[in-house]
Amino acid sequence: MRRFAVGDLQGCLAPLQALLETVAFNPDRDQLWLVGDLVNRGPDSLDTLRFLYRIRDSLRITLGNHDLHTLALARGATERGRHSTLQALLAAPDLPELVDWLRHQPLAYRPAEGDYLMSHAGIPHIWSSDQALALSRELEATLQGPGLDDFLRDMYGNEPAQWDDNLRGVARLRCITNYFTRMRLTGSQGELEFDYKDTGDNLPDGYRPWFEWAPHSPRREKLIFGHWAALQGNTGRDEVIGLDTGCVWGNCMTMLNLETGERVSQPCRRG
Repeated sequence: MRRFAVGDLQGCLAPLQALLETVAFNPDRDQLWLVGDLVNRGPDSLDTLRFLYRIRDSLRITLGNHDLHTLALARGATERGRHSTLQALLAAPDLPELVDWLRHQPLAYRPAEGDYLMSHAGIPHIWSSDQALALSRELEATLQGPGLDDFLRDMYGNEPAQWDDNLRGVARLRCITNYFTRMRLTGSQGELEFDYKDTGDNLPDGYRPWFEWAPHSPRREKLIFGHWAALQGNTGRDEVIGLDTGCVWGNCMTMLNLETGERVSQPCRRG
């Protein structure tokens, strides 16, 4: 079995299909890992989800902030940020089926081999890998349970901006969500900074890219993430792999062969 990981799709189906054709991807034999932000901003959110749903048995997915926002829109939990590129998806007759499938995806994924740990925005240095997976399961239980709509209404916001094991209720779930789906910079104690989206230069005082802090607990896995398009996948660390190379902004979509380390890129057209 071959495993391939791809950066943020954001509704850009044609580049994904071109990459799959380049590597002769076979859903009966291969796995496709997706770091999240499957939809929104790009031209084909509906067709992208329908395509992924058809090959769902070969996929390993972690949800991103745009995916959670799409869930909130689809479930009527918010009207804010209703992007025009989601109109076809939100009006589709198979929306309930697609949304139900989406809400059953995790926030963090580690295979049985234990060689990689994938999430949309990364894993903060203050969490061990096992803790991150346990916190992902907490949030997944909410997404898959009767409290889904209450959570989706309450998930927006920047507070609390620092993890505390004693957090409970909505504050705890929102904090977990923000680390997994919105993180770029953190402070030495894991404090989140939400405004910075640049390349890693001219940082606000006391903050660094999350992957530049030494993890409190050693990791056996290589980390795979997306979310931060401005980095163009450059982390400066072999053990931290960035895959968002800004396809939706007219740059390229990147696919990584997890067995060989080979990267393949597909140029993208903005819009």
